[in-house]
Amino acid sequence: MKKLLLFLCVGVFAGASAQISAPQPSPFSKVEQKVGLTDVTIEYSRPGMRDRQVFGNLVPFGEVWRTGANANTKITFSDDVEIGGKTLKKGTYALYTKPGKDSWEVMFYTDSNNWGNPEKWDDSKVALKATATVDQLPFDMETFTIFLDDLKNDGAVMNIVWENTVASLPITVPTDTKTMASIERVMNGPTANDYFAAGSYYHDSGKDTKKALEWVNKAIEMQGNAPFWMLRKKSLIQADMGMKKEAIATAQLSLAAAEKAGNADYVKMNKDSLKEWGVQ
Repeated sequence: MKKLLLFLCVGVFAGASAQISAPQPSPFSKVEQKVGLTDVTIEYSRPGMRDRQVFGNLVPFGEVWRTGANANTKITFSDDVEIGGKTLKKGTYALYTKPGKDSWEVMFYTDSNNWGNPEKWDDSKVALKATATVDQLPFDMETFTIFLDDLKNDGAVMNIVWENTVASLPITVPTDTKTMASIERVMNGPTANDYFAAGSYYHDSGKDTKKALEWVNKAIEMQGNAPFWMLRKKSLIQADMGMKKEAIATAQLSLAAAEKAGNADYVKMNKDSLKEWGVQ
């Protein structure tokens, strides 16, 4: 009897915690698109028309709309972009709109964690407002859709489509600025961080400690005031090369720099190495 009661209790609790898997009426969708050198991600839910009149009825004209269903639609930019002649800082925004017959107002809202519209709208959280043009389609789009089209090196057009309406908003990305910066950096030769990364790899992978020391020295020369972490790496390379005296001197420099910067981890590591190398 006790075993039967235990079995029944387990069954009741297991049943209570079980969840039924069923398709959602407005399924989630995620768009990931590279525009030039900028990553754009759109996350939204896609309601269907289901024989309903959408704009001017289900979605009233002139009122703030979540631009989809369920949680607010989110759009993320990996770089600052330009929309309607204004700059929108990189980051994630809730995408709200005010549909109209001839144009839509599109709003990028800094609070992106709302279920639908915010309980209390806060204009100070609107990072940017822009106007999307509206065109009528010769057919109905049954399922609400957002996509990026007209892809070019320097931008794209975000299209919001439902029923027989498409609202289009051009977005400009900083491809030229990023490309020119990349060209300038490469043409000017490796940076201190490039030399340090190469030297660290050559040392840590046991490839060529002499070359590793050469590159780390180059990185330190380019820095002016050598950072404690670069000096730390140099001391380890010197120690591995049997340059004990030089390793001690470099570790003492790293220790002093780490103490000045207040980095306790590097202070301890340098002290431990100095003790290992016979410095009390």
